[in-house]
Amino acid sequence: MEVMVYTLNAFATDQNGGNPAGVVLEADLLKHKDMQTIAHIVGFSETAFIQTSSIADFKIQFFTPNAEVDLCGHATIATFYLMVCQQKISHGTYTLECKAGLLQVTVEKDHHIFLSQALPTFYDQPDREDIIKSLHISAEDLDQRLPLEIVSTGLKDILVPIRSLEVLNKITPDFDQITLLSKKYQVIGFHLFTLETKNGMIATCRNFAPLYDIPEESATGTSCGALTCYLYKHKIISDHTIHRLAFAQGHSMNQPSTIISRLSVKQGRITQIEVGGTASNIQKRSVTL
Repeated sequence: MEVMVYTLNAFATDQNGGNPAGVVLEADLLKHKDMQTIAHIVGFSETAFIQTSSIADFKIQFFTPNAEVDLCGHATIATFYLMVCQQKISHGTYTLECKAGLLQVTVEKDHHIFLSQALPTFYDQPDREDIIKSLHISAEDLDQRLPLEIVSTGLKDILVPIRSLEVLNKITPDFDQITLLSKKYQVIGFHLFTLETKNGMIATCRNFAPLYDIPEESATGTSCGALTCYLYKHKIISDHTIHRLAFAQGHSMNQPSTIISRLSVKQGRITQIEVGGTASNIQKRSVTL
């Protein structure tokens, strides 16, 4: 059986940047093992499979090369960008069924796509020594103003504040240790960030998820959504009603990416978190099962 897979780069800052994702537009007839095989062959960090839904406008299943995951921000952005470019949908708001729950996707007139995320859950702080050893850094390389913390807006990540852009860019992690710690803390991976940044960004990030065969990822929407909520909790961003923030990622991989988050707050409480961006470089290939 031949399956058509579209590939494109979500969150791209330019034609060379972004995070590549695979998209299969009509996946109703594919079995779980078929989707896993396709994702493994495509080899990107995630591939999205669109299906019909009885409770939403669309259902999507997300697969890394070795496992299904509950949600993927950049693959969602890629999927809806592809559908609007092919005139399968127009601008507006759509509901999405996935393993993380029922989510909302907004397609804007300029083809920016925004994905709603679950409201944040904050977990216990991981052991600092565990983290710094796995990253081959010292305690002084952390941003002392902020804690290490496990946060989820759909997927759990360990957020790691780094004191400078120079330190962030020089980090060479121990992926075996990160894999073990990801299992220990039941997280997808580590999301490192520094508030020392350029070009009006709120933070510059790096993301490591070797447990899911993603040593480093060039743009991680769900993690930046969690990071937005973390920055609000720790008063790095002010108590305004609506925030629109931009995050840089992927520069260490020569795949520059820009992730946008939108945070809504009412009476000091987070009421909505969205992540979004655009995509580029649509191509297609055939996969034989």
